[in-house]
Amino acid sequence: MAILIFFGVHWQLSVLFQSVFLHRYGAHRQFTMSKRAERFFHVLTWAIQGPSYLNPRAYAIMHRMHHAYSDTPKDPHSPVQQGFLAMMWRTKTQYADLKHRRIPVEARFEGGYPEWKVFDETLGGWGAAIGWGALYLAIYAAFATHWWLFLLFPVHLALGPVHGGIVNWFGHKLGYRNYESTDNSKNSLVFDYLTMGELFQNNHHKWGQSPNFAVRAFELDPGYQFIRLMGLVGVFDLSEAQVARWEPARIAGRRVAVEPSQSPAILAAPSPMDGE
Repeated sequence: MAILIFFGVHWQLSVLFQSVFLHRYGAHRQFTMSKRAERFFHVLTWAIQGPSYLNPRAYAIMHRMHHAYSDTPKDPHSPVQQGFLAMMWRTKTQYADLKHRRIPVEARFEGGYPEWKVFDETLGGWGAAIGWGALYLAIYAAFATHWWLFLLFPVHLALGPVHGGIVNWFGHKLGYRNYESTDNSKNSLVFDYLTMGELFQNNHHKWGQSPNFAVRAFELDPGYQFIRLMGLVGVFDLSEAQVARWEPARIAGRRVAVEPSQSPAILAAPSPMDGE
């Protein structure tokens, strides 16, 4: 039971910090925080993701490219363009090229992401990853009561890519759509606890600057609830955040989503967050 609890807690915390810090803050700046708070969450993201820690710059650039070229041949991770394994390999190679600055990047995708050399480079390499892996293995050796529990161990080493693969594949393959769009984005789950709201991809591609990925009464975004709590206690500033809206209308006997009468405010940011 201890190992299952450890696995579940590590899964949820890893995807929470990937969603909140790397995605919603680092790639989009859907809300703001002080430099001190940013450093605090940077350290927590590194510590919680452990061996699968994702470089914020590489993550942000790749994600902005995904929004700009969603489900086209230039999308760095589209299940419309590749099968699952090919998509994951393309994501891996492009992420590595961005992390090590081996390829040129369009100016519109640069800037506005957290950077901290000691964690992103010095402590973000193989040495730290091996150390984290040894720690996890020691926990399994101490608390695993059955051999099959060790099958969960490799997942800890790759939680960042595992979560990304789930979101990128199912979020553009299976589910329902609240909004028409030129890509294949979908909402895969109604109550998205598995990936902390990240599987509301259709909503997110419509409202790229909104920290709340849920728009309808039956949708729940746990990641946003955490962000909202941090806003209430003054750690995050959501005063200029975009507000996603669901405004249904009846046309020819069917319900469709319509554009809001006024465009919501876009969060001012030092660089384009949606690649536009």
